[in-house]
Amino acid sequence: METVISMKNVSFVRENRVILRDINWKVSEKEQWVILGLNGSGKTSLLNIVSGYQYPTRGEVSVLGHTFGKTNLPELRKQIGFVSSSLDRFNQTLESETVEDIIVSGKFATIGLYHTVTHEDRQQAEQLMASFRIDHLKGKTYDTLSQGEKRKVLIGRALMAKPKLLILDEPSIGLDILTREEILALIKEIIVTQPCHVLYVTHYIEEIIEEMTHVLLLKDGQIVAAGKKEEVLTDEYLSETFQLGMNVRWEHNRPWVSIEKKSMLQRS
Repeated sequence: METVISMKNVSFVRENRVILRDINWKVSEKEQWVILGLNGSGKTSLLNIVSGYQYPTRGEVSVLGHTFGKTNLPELRKQIGFVSSSLDRFNQTLESETVEDIIVSGKFATIGLYHTVTHEDRQQAEQLMASFRIDHLKGKTYDTLSQGEKRKVLIGRALMAKPKLLILDEPSIGLDILTREEILALIKEIIVTQPCHVLYVTHYIEEIIEEMTHVLLLKDGQIVAAGKKEEVLTDEYLSETFQLGMNVRWEHNRPWVSIEKKSMLQRS
């Protein structure tokens, strides 16, 4: 499998509103992508199509070798790990679950355990906990964890099924700087050690670590630029995407941005 994701002339319309327009995008093996854009730019709809929860209004989509219209989408979803703040809607169910049970449930793509769990499943969950350095949380319930610990547990859950594609939708939202860097270090470890491709969605350019290779910029449902991060993360492309004058600098192979004062004055 050389192509991980392929979108050709993809549009998505809901209630006569165009959410995505003429998306042409390809993700190849060994590429790790970041998706950037303002709220309302189409990021969520793009992710929902990739994960098989929404069907494009027009265009051709292929994910992990599965061509939409010719494949079983529930089977495709079993190959995709998903971590998002949208999972918070299941907190009432999660809060009384133990850390290890939540991680094991990822094998079955369920919230809560409703299947027979083998000794091997338990061992795999414990190995994930050890590699994420959260094995000390064994036996603790979800409601007793910090936000950072919860995020690590959900990432472990997403990896339990050994996905070929891992979608991380703003995994650092609501975290302090120290915890955010711990999550980014964990993602680096996943990229280096796990046989999966990452789609990382964020609002913060400085979260693009060295191991993330490509960037997709979205604005009003259209692609501003897509390609290698060094070619896409320019002052011009970012200023167009975020509708602000932005300047990019690179430190330790990570991009950082500043906002032009004149640009801020014009918007105030």
